[in-house]
Amino acid sequence: MAVKTFTNFTLFDGTGDKNENDAWFSVDTESGKLVDRGTGTAPKSEKTVDLNGEYVMPGFVNVHTHITVDPDDLGGGLGHDLSESEAAVFGFENLQKLLKSGVTYIRECGTAFDVDIKLKKLQKVGRLPKTPHMMASGQAYSMTGGHGDGAHMAYLVDSPDEMRKAVRQGLKNGSEAIKMMATGGVMTPGDFMDDPQLSVEEMRTGVEEAHHKGVIVAAHAEGNPGIQNALDAGVDSIEHGFYLTEKEAEQAIKQGTYVTPTLIAEWAIPAFGKGLLPDWEVKKAEDALDDTYENFKRAFKQGVKFTCGTDAGTPLNGFDKTPDEFELLTKIGMTTAEAYHCSTKNSVALCGIQDEYGTLEVGKFADFQVLKKDPLADVKNVKQEDKQVFLGGERQF
Repeated sequence: MAVKTFTNFTLFDGTGDKNENDAWFSVDTESGKLVDRGTGTAPKSEKTVDLNGEYVMPGFVNVHTHITVDPDDLGGGLGHDLSESEAAVFGFENLQKLLKSGVTYIRECGTAFDVDIKLKKLQKVGRLPKTPHMMASGQAYSMTGGHGDGAHMAYLVDSPDEMRKAVRQGLKNGSEAIKMMATGGVMTPGDFMDDPQLSVEEMRTGVEEAHHKGVIVAAHAEGNPGIQNALDAGVDSIEHGFYLTEKEAEQAIKQGTYVTPTLIAEWAIPAFGKGLLPDWEVKKAEDALDDTYENFKRAFKQGVKFTCGTDAGTPLNGFDKTPDEFELLTKIGMTTAEAYHCSTKNSVALCGIQDEYGTLEVGKFADFQVLKKDPLADVKNVKQEDKQVFLGGERQF
């Protein structure tokens, strides 16, 4: 076993709320996993990398991205006009932007043409350099006329039987996660956050089929009664969940359902979109934002488990903005460390990958970022643009 040892850094390993000074760890260069770690004098190894007193923390796990959607398309196109070839190139470029920002693992939540599934196949054989680990979803699942109802973006289902067949087809195609639309949303002009869309019965059928294969299910659910419908259907995560009630939060806790708040997506539209985006779109997001903070403050105090997801690709919400999500998470009452735990602990637990990813512990992949400033001292310090990013102990950026 060939070993590379990293030395001379301050470590936040993602498990607690403290740093380890004068840290070191060793990585098996074949598996890319940590084999030893400690503080003080490091053991001798075949290769030593001195990190010059900088700060090391785990790579981010972002569980809500849309790699074929263009954040600069302010007309609400959602990638509908792209050909499959264009979507594939665009997806590859966006994966690299995610990695450069410090994201080392993503769960996709709806992709045109099943591009993420096809890119994942290339990634497995080493043909997709400088890209994060990926849990591919393929196309989402929507009702006719529902959120995300567009060419090559979603399976259109209008009954439990249609959902069953569509999910089975998605799983056959290679979906590793399933994304369903329980409500309307911000970006589509014909629906609203409180419009219920897929029914409990339709979603429950999809959940049943996905869980037969050990595949997790996410539900786009911004308002009510859609959030309640998704919870009753047994989904594994509520995406957005802006109008989560106290009762729904209790049900989520009881069921073990995670909430992915995607605060940056909601915040970016009123922050940057006035004069650029349609007035109706800005108003939808702006009206919801204050309510969102209050609802999530209450839910966090109750004990809801939040994950890290940004909805990357939505308007003005680029693939470099994952670091910005953590500052917004602190606005709902989290400490800096608790905000990072949404990624290092909760996101990986949702995805069932906690044994190999998320924290920098022995036996897990050495996926990490190197920063000039202490990430625990100030949540803004993770926004460093020229950070070093490593996958399996090998530098990518």
